[in-house]
Amino acid sequence: MNDRHHHEHGHDHGAHHHHSPSGTRHRLTHLLTPHSHETADKLDSALESSARGMRALWISLAVLGATALAQAFVVAVSGSVALLGDTVHNTADALTAVPLGIAFVLGRRAATRRFTYGYGRAEDLAGIVIVLTIAASAAFAGWAAMDRLLDPRPVHHVPAVAVAALVGFAGNEWVARYRIRVGRDIGSAALVADGLHARTDGFTSLAVLLGAGGSALGWQPADPIVGLAITVAITLVLRDAAREVFRRVMDAVDPALVDRAEQALREVEGVREVGELRLRWIGHRLRAEVAVVVDGEATVRQAHGIAVDAEHALLHAVPRLTAALVHADPAPVPGEADPHHALAHHTVA
Repeated sequence: MNDRHHHEHGHDHGAHHHHSPSGTRHRLTHLLTPHSHETADKLDSALESSARGMRALWISLAVLGATALAQAFVVAVSGSVALLGDTVHNTADALTAVPLGIAFVLGRRAATRRFTYGYGRAEDLAGIVIVLTIAASAAFAGWAAMDRLLDPRPVHHVPAVAVAALVGFAGNEWVARYRIRVGRDIGSAALVADGLHARTDGFTSLAVLLGAGGSALGWQPADPIVGLAITVAITLVLRDAAREVFRRVMDAVDPALVDRAEQALREVEGVREVGELRLRWIGHRLRAEVAVVVDGEATVRQAHGIAVDAEHALLHAVPRLTAALVHADPAPVPGEADPHHALAHHTVA
């Protein structure tokens, strides 16, 4: 009989389980406190993460919306194409709150029999929408700058353009810091990408000052040239955001998290080796799947107890990990094939 054990967050079990003598503290906690492996505190933390993300989005939308509105008024009276590019980018950045907000709302919905992992992947789709929005704003800003470079026109109300540029920088930098901080706290790659987007918007707003200075000195090409520089800056943001979103869609994780998880598992009493370990993001929550090798003479209950300790170790060691599936493999005796490899061979055959 293959002593095999699957242990996943979300499976309820209580005081009727008997565990091996190792890991006394964890086992006492486990025995005295019946708990679901999708623990209440983890669920509360995940819901709080979504709530923080929503707050960050709506506050950002309000700040950037007000900034873009003020800049749009100055664009209308000045004709500055550099400020136009900055305004369009700020508007696009504000509107990215919409797909992210929808993603956060969907992510809070319970899993179903069709969507058994829930709806956390909606954040990855929102990230793709954000990348496309950044690309569209870069294309528009570049087109407007080239058109003005080929057909130069004077910029009016240069002081107002300079003030609007400073307003754009202040609004974007505040939003960038806020989004990046919250995004990193809750593990949302899309929100971090959006924050980086806003940060570059702030520096492009400062670039508008150069265009205003050149226009004040009578050099008309200054405004469209700065517009082209803004386009290049937006393209750089596009590259970074696309790379971040691509990695998340492809289930990439920071290798340091894998190292941390392996180290925690090796310190669990009863775990002889750590086999295959997989981590993946679903929205801004992490899931883990791991195979650990235990004593081949261990009973099913003892193997289960080691798996419980392994799961607890992972949950404490890996930030934002809300679910873990632990598979216990018996250590092969001399001359016996590794049951894991044998199972894989049987499946392929």
